[in-house]
Amino acid sequence: MTGVVIAGVGMHPFGRFEGVTTTDMGVHAVRAALHEAGVARGGFQAAFCGTAYGGVATGHKVLSRLGMTGMPIVDVEAGCASGGAALMLAAGALAAGQYDTVLVFGTEKMPRGIIRSSFFDPWQEEAGLAATPSFFALRAQRLAVTSGVTKDHLAQVVVKNRRHGASNPDAMFQKEITPEEVLASRVICEPLHLFMLCSPNEGAAAVVLRRQADSPGSPPPRSPPHVTLAAAVLRSHLPGSVLSESTPMSGLTDDAVPSPTTLAATAAFEEAGLGPADLDVVECQDTDAARELISYEEIGLCAPGGSAALLASGDTALGGRLPVNPSGGLLSKGEPLGASALGQVVELVRQLRGQCGDRQVDGARVALSHTVGRGANAGVVILTR
Repeated sequence: MTGVVIAGVGMHPFGRFEGVTTTDMGVHAVRAALHEAGVARGGFQAAFCGTAYGGVATGHKVLSRLGMTGMPIVDVEAGCASGGAALMLAAGALAAGQYDTVLVFGTEKMPRGIIRSSFFDPWQEEAGLAATPSFFALRAQRLAVTSGVTKDHLAQVVVKNRRHGASNPDAMFQKEITPEEVLASRVICEPLHLFMLCSPNEGAAAVVLRRQADSPGSPPPRSPPHVTLAAAVLRSHLPGSVLSESTPMSGLTDDAVPSPTTLAATAAFEEAGLGPADLDVVECQDTDAARELISYEEIGLCAPGGSAALLASGDTALGGRLPVNPSGGLLSKGEPLGASALGQVVELVRQLRGQCGDRQVDGARVALSHTVGRGANAGVVILTR
């Protein structure tokens, strides 16, 4: 991706907010992003909204509240990767010269309890052939065989991310936790305990993208430095794996089939002209503690089978060689699907600007975000400064 910068970001905290609507949260995030970018009514030519549960014309409702309609407003759904998919479409339109400035936002108010998806037929859910904790647990058990991951490793992922999240005012959980507390929480499906699973919740995030050719030589005085969008990629699954998120527990075991995350990461690195060794900070999918460790391997942060060793090295904690989920990840923030990927992007933009306070990654200049959405869509975004 060439010639696209992020000129402004905004965020509504993630959590549970009684009496606050999906539209309310979207308005909050959009206003903040537009203000930071110095963009007023008429200052952007298209909008892309990520949402999975928001309903018809979610993006239109948000911009109607602001009196900012008239341009194309496109709702995008790709499960947890919805915001990443919206970002990819928006960035592609800018790079093609179709627009000069585009708004991208995601907003969501999740039902309480286990995430359910219309992607799966009722009989699949009844038979256990859906993306449920039992599927996540089987995936974790497989990771134990291939990578030597133990319950203690899973607990350490939670401890790390909750420690990071304690410094994030936008996170749902802002309190550190001990390994003993994680392992004392009730077992949901072996080996996963309750605290090893993220909480579906509510929130919104927004970014303003601008074609670099039309950006001023330096940002307005009240605007922060621009961050470049080096790549924004979405890939879907290839058939064949029993642990594919498109057909969990109902396929063949074939480790030779690359995951959608690997496909997306490979394409994003190629587009950006970078590789895993160039990264300074990562936000990756941690729907459950094992998912983060799987992401290490699929993105290429370590060799296959090396995720437990990478975690144990301390490299992925703040102060380490490559901090992962300095925001606290989904295990601290919770996950409002449509806002999830863009929430990662907001965090990474702020990291590259040096605005993250106690959770700041020193000297960060290259960042990667990663989400996996229902239907096995995987989104990878690379940002540089």
